[in-house]
Order: sequence, then structure tokens, then C-alpha cells
Amino acid sequence: MYIEYWGFQRLPFENVPDPRFYFPSSQHEEGLHRMLYAVTQRKGAAMLTGEVGCGKTLLSREFLKQLNGGQEYNVALITNPSFPVLEFLQEILYQFGVGSVPKKKIAILHRLNDHLLENEQKGIASVIVVDEAQAVRDLQILEELRLLLNFQRNDRFLLTLVLLGQPELREKLLEIPQFAQRIGIQYHLTPLELPDVERYVKCRLKAAGGSETLFDADAIYLIHDGSKGIPRVINHLCDLCLLAGAMAKLSGIDGTLVQKATKNSQFAAVS
Repeated sequence: MYIEYWGFQRLPFENVPDPRFYFPSSQHEEGLHRMLYAVTQRKGAAMLTGEVGCGKTLLSREFLKQLNGGQEYNVALITNPSFPVLEFLQEILYQFGVGSVPKKKIAILHRLNDHLLENEQKGIASVIVVDEAQAVRDLQILEELRLLLNFQRNDRFLLTLVLLGQPELREKLLEIPQFAQRIGIQYHLTPLELPDVERYVKCRLKAAGGSETLFDADAIYLIHDGSKGIPRVINHLCDLCLLAGAMAKLSGIDGTLVQKATKNSQFAAVS
């Protein structure tokens, strides 16, 4: 463990969706604000996609943190959408906090409709967030989600649906044109450019309680080159460098150390 050696309060480059390590790049901020806009303005459905490891899940946790800052939102977060249809609908009710979940589909839909109306009467917005939505195996689940958008009043939707997933999610939705056409807000995350990689590394070092200047310019350049700007891979490479630097009792991370620490790493070859 190199926490004490570098003076951190916590590990800076763990690949877990901890909102304390959210990096507000221009594209992540735009994606975040588009999702918040979809919810606050009752746009019905929104979709955020991105390449593997580009920070969708961490962005979603920042999104949820902001929603949970008030009492006006009731959020059902589905992190594993690969359920059969009936169990998927039951999971939505469970995540909404409904105490007794029916076993039959018609009863589930009636209970869900009642719950959405109860929230509406209390001034609470209902939000369904489906993470890793590309993992949905049965297209019937996407059809059920589309039909949930029919829960509405004359002037507004009774729920907002937010889909998060890898690029193939867009291909799946194209198989259901009537659903794809109802996605009012969309955004796609791409890998970070070199300037953002530098800010990203400094942001995480600071959030961990350490010095923002541990990595010099050559180190940042090589990390960007080796990671192709993908945050998940940046985390792996930076973690390896900090470990190697602590073992060698160095005062910082330079390009030479990055080359040595990552030359045998599977992550350095990611394209």
C-alpha cells in the first residue's frame, strides 16, 4: 500500500464509482446537465452512451447524488438489467421502495401506476435509471420500458427514464424505432484528450488528499498515449506508477517510470 508514502488519505485511482472522484470535464458536464435537464423538465426518456471505461457509471453516481440532494425525486436504479421481463418490472418496484411487490404482471403495472400517481400528487418526480442497458438480453424489456412512458398526464410524463450504456445500446434501440424516437435527450462520451488527462489525474490526486504535481508532463503524455484517454485505463496505469514509485522511494512520477511500470502491463496496449 502506497497511501502513507505519498501522503494520501485514500487510494486515488480505484475503479469504483465514488462521486468524490468525479471529474467535471466539459463532455462529462454536458452529459450530466443533459440528464438533469431531462429529469427536471420531464422529457420522458434520455440516453447516455460511451465507450467502455469512459466514466458513464461514475457520471451516473454524480447524477444520482445531485438528485438525492432534495426530497423531490424518487429514483429506481437498475444496475443489472439482464432479468427476465417479469422480474425486471418487479425490480423497478422494489427499487422505488414499494413494500409489497406483486407477482403477476398486470398487478405490477397497476401498482407501479398507483405509485407514480402518488408521487405526482406529493410533488415527487419518479425516475428510472437503467445502468449497463446494453446488457438487456430480451428486447421485450425495452418494449416494456417504452410502454412505461405511456404513464402520463395530459401535460407531463409521470416518470423519466434514463438509459446508460455502451454504444451497442443505440443499435438495440434502432430495432425498436418507436422507442428510439421517444428518446428526447441523448449524449455520447468519448475518451479524454491530453489536456483533460492532465486535469483528470490532478483532480483525482487532489480528491485523495495528495499533491497534484506528482506526475510530471512527460508522465502525463505517456499515460495519455498508453491509455488512449480512457479513464478506466488511466486509473490502472497511474495506480501501477504510484506503486512502483513508492517501492523505488521516488519523490514523483516521470516518463521513465511510466515506461518501466507499464511496459509489461496489459492495459498499456489497450487501443
